[in-house]
Amino acid sequence: MTETLAHGCLTKMAVEPGAPARYTLRAGDDRLPLDSLLGEPLRLAWSGAIACTNCGRATRKSFGQGHCYPCFKRLARCDTCIMKPELCHYFQGTCREPEWGESHCFQPHIVYLANASGLKVGITRATQVPTRWLDQGAVQALPILEVDSRQQSGFVEMLFKGEVSDRTNWRAMLKGETPELDLAAERDRLFAQLASGLDALRERFGESTIRPVEAAPRTFTYPVLEYPTKVVSHNFDKRAEVAGRLMGIKGQYLMLDSGVINLRKFTGYEIVVSHGVS
Repeated sequence: MTETLAHGCLTKMAVEPGAPARYTLRAGDDRLPLDSLLGEPLRLAWSGAIACTNCGRATRKSFGQGHCYPCFKRLARCDTCIMKPELCHYFQGTCREPEWGESHCFQPHIVYLANASGLKVGITRATQVPTRWLDQGAVQALPILEVDSRQQSGFVEMLFKGEVSDRTNWRAMLKGETPELDLAAERDRLFAQLASGLDALRERFGESTIRPVEAAPRTFTYPVLEYPTKVVSHNFDKRAEVAGRLMGIKGQYLMLDSGVINLRKFTGYEIVVSHGVS
């Protein structure tokens, strides 16, 4: 006996900080709080349809997390400089959407240290704190610098990447075995090592454009009954139905006793979420 809980095209799960974090699955207009479903059997079935999250048209393949190919090639949010902000070409007059760039890229950004599977550096818009850290499954995070634009944050991140990774090992993150770090001590160590590089960036962009952030480290917990000892991933493109008992949620992953699935990866996919097993 099954009960339909949600139906529609996926967007990334909404998450709010808490002890533990609170997740809501979003499928079309349906909103499904997941906390009360921990330990329960769930079934997620993909219909085979994908809709572009920007224009709504049907697409056989999703590009750039939920876009059809024309939107992927046209939208500034899908351009290479979003992933590599130091490649921003706004001032060359070639930004795909100058007004969008002005509202999203020319606003304060945070450079941070986080611990999801080990020490990493990252960047995010100031308005996305702490959502960005929860989306990554971080158990600790510390903002260390604030800058005036996304491009500037990209240059700062490049500097830090010479000393620390900018990536999360998602398999290690999902096993829940990440040791606690002293992020304040790591910040101080990196500031000392990279002082000359930071001075050079301030000279280039202006002394006040790259500012230290006075903040205490934050810690996060997640709604997890049991972490997997071996991480096996589900993929709608290989198998249209995913079923199992919901053992936890962390980052943008559902952790089932049958394997894990990154829902953000399947943005735009039309799914039916059911309670119980058929």
